[in-house]
Amino acid sequence: MSSRLAEQIRPAPAAHRRPPDRTRRLVSGVATALVSRAAGFVAPIVLVPVTLPYFGNDLYGLWMAVAALVGMASFADLGLGGGLMTKLAPCHANGDDERAQRYISSAYLALLLLASVTTTMLWLLADDIPWVSVFNVSGEVTPGQTRLIALVCLTAFLVNVPLSLITRVQYAYQQVGRSNIWQATASLSGLVLVLAVVGAGLSPMFVIVASVSAPLLVNLVNTVWFFGGKKTRIRPRLGAVDARAAWELTRLSGLFFMLTVVMSFATNTDTLIIAHALGLSAVAGFVVPAKLLAQLGQLVVLVNVPLWPANGDALAQGQLSWVRRTTRRMTALSVLAAAVPSVALVFFGDWLFAAWLPVSIGGDRWLLAGLAVWWVLQAALSPRFMVQNAAGVVVPQLVGWVAFLALSVLGKWYGARWFGTAAVPWAGAAGYALTVLPAALYGYRRTLRMHRAPAAQEGKDERIAA
Repeated sequence: MSSRLAEQIRPAPAAHRRPPDRTRRLVSGVATALVSRAAGFVAPIVLVPVTLPYFGNDLYGLWMAVAALVGMASFADLGLGGGLMTKLAPCHANGDDERAQRYISSAYLALLLLASVTTTMLWLLADDIPWVSVFNVSGEVTPGQTRLIALVCLTAFLVNVPLSLITRVQYAYQQVGRSNIWQATASLSGLVLVLAVVGAGLSPMFVIVASVSAPLLVNLVNTVWFFGGKKTRIRPRLGAVDARAAWELTRLSGLFFMLTVVMSFATNTDTLIIAHALGLSAVAGFVVPAKLLAQLGQLVVLVNVPLWPANGDALAQGQLSWVRRTTRRMTALSVLAAAVPSVALVFFGDWLFAAWLPVSIGGDRWLLAGLAVWWVLQAALSPRFMVQNAAGVVVPQLVGWVAFLALSVLGKWYGARWFGTAAVPWAGAAGYALTVLPAALYGYRRTLRMHRAPAAQEGKDERIAA
């Protein structure tokens, strides 16, 4: 960790410490995360049985394969989102609005330029990219459809890169509840738009456009609302862009960028591996239960991400006991949130899919059990990652995920070829336990050692926060 980052997370003077409402804000964030995820959960439950027969297996499989590629491109913000949230937490704790504005302005300018250049290059080179080969397209899907769907989804994603930065800013300023409500609005808006397009009998291409447009519009309105209200002092502006702040942000964001790249590839290869190993027709049978259980995984993420800025605030004030206590509680909550519905889905998933979907996809319990184990493992480690992210301790995570990527891709490929789609999540869970788990435990302990304060001082800080 750099000396400058250490300086920023050093306990703040008592006169500048914020009111002791961190735990209350965290509870509010968790509660609204449940609401947000409920909205995100409803959308695929309603849309899958509507869009799957509307598209057909091959075209729907292509859409999901493109979505997986877009998921891999989540590193497109160059780690600036994560780096910005880590940098802003001490600014918020210490009331340093001037420094915060420099970080925010520099991050927005960088991402706006990045999105503009990348989108332009994507369209200029679109005819030279072998889209059919990338997605192993066959059957009734035409090369023209493949190209257009890929361009629409990737363009929407790139445009959303700077717009989605508002979520990181809100989280850093511990407005997690409001941010989650905005995300729930995006999910429900997308649901309404897609149902309207399907009801009008328009082509599947318009369905995809409606699906990817909702997050863009909601993030734009959220950005205008946030910076136009009480946060005008940190509003991004060109005159506040600062080279030194940009360099500090870039150094930390570079590590988050590498971590996000590796994580994106490691967690979004399943659909592409299955498409190439078994064909597009096998994708639907995997992606529907995978998407359903992924909603639980995203719930765990939403529940734990508020820990990132909250831990940053606690570390800045030297309150390690709060960090340890909250990490234990959030670990138990995360595992419970992932395990209970996962176990229910393992036992009753075949009946659910038969009653829910107009198209039979089967209900392999081994596949469902593997997906459940995969998400429970991630839920157990997520709170410890939030502590490391708050302190900018990224290297242990990066080492673990690089090892996981190398091990799991081979395991998933051969598992799919030898045992079918059910082997894919089991190979991922085994690789995760062997690589990411030990890295997470080491990084968590290292973070606490780096911020260890004298017992008397820490006890005093805890009494202040009580």
